[in-house]
Amino acid sequence: MKYVTRRNYGLPSTSLFDTMLRDWNLYPNRFPAVDITEEEKAYILEAELPGYKQEEVKVQVEKHVLTLSSSKESSKEEDKNSLVTERCYQCFERSFTLPEDVDEEKIEGVFENGLLVLTMPKKEIAKPKAIEVKIK
Repeated sequence: MKYVTRRNYGLPSTSLFDTMLRDWNLYPNRFPAVDITEEEKAYILEAELPGYKQEEVKVQVEKHVLTLSSSKESSKEEDKNSLVTERCYQCFERSFTLPEDVDEEKIEGVFENGLLVLTMPKKEIAKPKAIEVKIK
């Protein structure tokens, strides 16, 4: 998939403590981790969405761009005596430019146990055929 590039979505550091957490890979990531693989007949996208429900995740394709998005609110109770509050209103949006050989009408997804798996089948490309030319 030549259109997919690596990106660093880390949050800007606001303190030494934030920097240490990020260096130890303990900093909470606001974007879902995504793996994309290419198979013979399809591309497979797997996105980790722990804590999300299927109805909270939106997947759409428009103009050869696949977009994953969601916004969800935490189940925080206002009258608690909180000592640490890290769960809050969350939203994300990730977009991927699709290769030209993806059959956008046949993209299918499965969401189970916080893992979204999208199968993006490739279009069948017309194979060149040899034409025999008769010589007189």
